[in-house]
Amino acid sequence: MGQQRVLVVAREPGRRSEQRRRLDDAGFVTAEAEDSGSAHELLEQGGIAAVVCFEEGSEGDNWRVLTRHPMAPPVIVISARAEVSGAVAAMRDGAADYVAEDAPAGELAAAVARVTDAGPELVAEDRSSRQLMALAQRVAGKDVTVLLTGESGTGKEIFARYIHDRSPRADGPFIAVNCAAIPENMLEALLFGFEKGAFTGANRAHAGKFEQAQGGTLLLDEVSEIEPGLQAKLLRALQEKEIERLCGQTPIPLDVRVLASSNRDLREAVRNGRFREDLFYRLHVFPIHLPPLRERAADIIPLARSFAHKYAQLGGGCGADFTPEAERLLIQHSWPGNVRELENVVQRALILAEGSAIDAEAIRFEPVTVSAGAASEPVAPSAPAAGPAAPEGAPGPAVGPGAAAGPEAAATLEEDLKSREYRRILETLDRVGGNRKEAAARLGISSRTLRYKLARMRQEGVEIPERSGMLYAYGN
Repeated sequence: MGQQRVLVVAREPGRRSEQRRRLDDAGFVTAEAEDSGSAHELLEQGGIAAVVCFEEGSEGDNWRVLTRHPMAPPVIVISARAEVSGAVAAMRDGAADYVAEDAPAGELAAAVARVTDAGPELVAEDRSSRQLMALAQRVAGKDVTVLLTGESGTGKEIFARYIHDRSPRADGPFIAVNCAAIPENMLEALLFGFEKGAFTGANRAHAGKFEQAQGGTLLLDEVSEIEPGLQAKLLRALQEKEIERLCGQTPIPLDVRVLASSNRDLREAVRNGRFREDLFYRLHVFPIHLPPLRERAADIIPLARSFAHKYAQLGGGCGADFTPEAERLLIQHSWPGNVRELENVVQRALILAEGSAIDAEAIRFEPVTVSAGAASEPVAPSAPAAGPAAPEGAPGPAVGPGAAAGPEAAATLEEDLKSREYRRILETLDRVGGNRKEAAARLGISSRTLRYKLARMRQEGVEIPERSGMLYAYGN
């Protein structure tokens, strides 16, 4: 049948190309269709693992039609409006997931990975990683709450899935919710569900993620981003093992194992009053910290080979072997973006490599740029980090590990604008002591937009300040 593909359905060519680019960048093989009719033809041919379709306008009925196809794979709905009513209508009518169109780039890929079970395998060659795997196997059989912590990109969701797959609940659902990327009013409805008439557009009752995870595992990814009001409701659900839907009157018993993850210091968040102490201890039953990739060097090459094999099979370039020089560059790099950054570098190298193996010339830790009149030179590897790392691609003297050597490696205009935007956000947060509502008001954007931007910044390795004076990544 060939490689399983993700089908993007949109009438507008620009919309199709943008979502295909996001998925292609994440390593998925994509196909496209203009409407439900042409999508049906592709579904009949087979080999479609998931469908991505838009909710609005003339395309609005496409995804509902596709969910009724006898060979329909999971359908993910993209909406320009991050509203509860749109999400619940989509879930009610058969959508597997719901993603806002302006969500961080990785959100759509993560949703596709969840519904297709296409996440990368857990690789553990380093001694510390093997110890973590052994620990995970031991706790998997115990129905206790596990709190996974670690820098962004260390593989916390993959590790959570590893625990689920080795638990007595392995045959049940594994539901992951990214709490950082969903607005507060929408998150409550998605987690706890709602009754008919709970709000405008709630024409039917709907089960939330807790109910959908019955008999299985619910991962609360980036649990530190849940607002205090919702933290209280989450605490009650964990304590009483029951929930009530929005506007519901009847408690619903839960048979769900809850895992949580965060890239923040939750103890610090408790001290600052941003996270409930009682909820912290309810989640902190069995904490597991995932070290950054730079602290488990023996994993780097096995992970790189795993990613290279994966993308080579998807038609991403040359073979999956690395030359000794290329391996040396990978080992020497400090990996501020952790496993996520390594995956990006390998995928880029497969495209750039010209021989039968990936050589040093193909290893780029910065975006590939072309200066006036000449192609850019390969970027030299950085030295190991001495302090907190800046995100990959940030220009100027504030750049940490991963920066190119020499003045000729100037950042592109897009990178410069992104760096300025990130610096402005961090400086504003610092001035208001981390108050996000106040920061959003000063920046002239909505709280939801700020939430999405912060989620994207964390994905790129930017440390978000918890209190005044913590401008790590872009401060100078």
